[in-house]
Amino acid sequence: MAVLEVEKISKRFASHEVVKGVSFKVEPGEIFAFLGPNGAGKTTTIKMITGLIVPDGGTVLIDGKDTKSDSRALEQLGSVLEGNRNLYWRLTAFENLVYFNVHKGTSLKQARQVADQLLERFGLSDKRNTLVQHLSRGMQQKLSIAIAVAHNPKLLLLDEPTLGLDVNANIDVIQLMQELRDEGVAIVLTTHQLDVAQKLADRVAIIDKGNIIKESGKDALIQEFIQDDYIIELTELISQEVADSITQQFDAVVTDRSIRFSGGSAVLFQLIEHLKPLEIKMVQRLELDLTQIFLQLTGHAIDV
Repeated sequence: MAVLEVEKISKRFASHEVVKGVSFKVEPGEIFAFLGPNGAGKTTTIKMITGLIVPDGGTVLIDGKDTKSDSRALEQLGSVLEGNRNLYWRLTAFENLVYFNVHKGTSLKQARQVADQLLERFGLSDKRNTLVQHLSRGMQQKLSIAIAVAHNPKLLLLDEPTLGLDVNANIDVIQLMQELRDEGVAIVLTTHQLDVAQKLADRVAIIDKGNIIKESGKDALIQEFIQDDYIIELTELISQEVADSITQQFDAVVTDRSIRFSGGSAVLFQLIEHLKPLEIKMVQRLELDLTQIFLQLTGHAIDV
């Protein structure tokens, strides 16, 4: 059974319908990247999933329970929302973990035990008694995720989890998400860092103007948009005469020592034959990534 089932949810503010019948599912042990440009309806959808906004229509089921009619549904949700108060800065790392876990119904004794276990797991034991305001951005983010999973939720919603992190902290947070996914947690990931989404996501949905315009497995999505574009690099400069003959016969762009062209393998072999006796240094097929696919589908780059 899907951990999260979003079925035809919609939301209107005044005369503007910002979410228009959005539907998707997230399975256990899956990272689902929910992507969209600013103003697309992504944030409103996320707030409806977390119960911060009530949908005008449709349903949100978490672990089979309707979030609108059964408050127990949200017990299986952990979240880290960008721009929200996920931590209390004047409490220590340990105190934050204890406070939020007790708030979710755990006994004080158990919350203390879980806090120390999570500090150890997330590499924060040496910061146990450090005020959050004195932690680095990366440590704060890891602590936020630790708090979100302290009650062992089946669904984790992470909004921009790697935003503003340095390289090492970015790697740590990505590894944590992979570990949680491998443990069976369903993760909804929203991010403007499409390289992170490409690295982590099992499936991808792209929302624009209130509608999901594409939903697919990540690998299948990339394969769908892949093009037969190649680049050939030569060891010597390409003369103007050779460049002219190439562009006349092939769909190609020629620079000093390289040729980029569109076509299948048959065209590739024809071009290689045409280049004799010039020495070829490298032949590479150009791969599309999520950033390029996002640009094609939405018509503009994602805003960071």
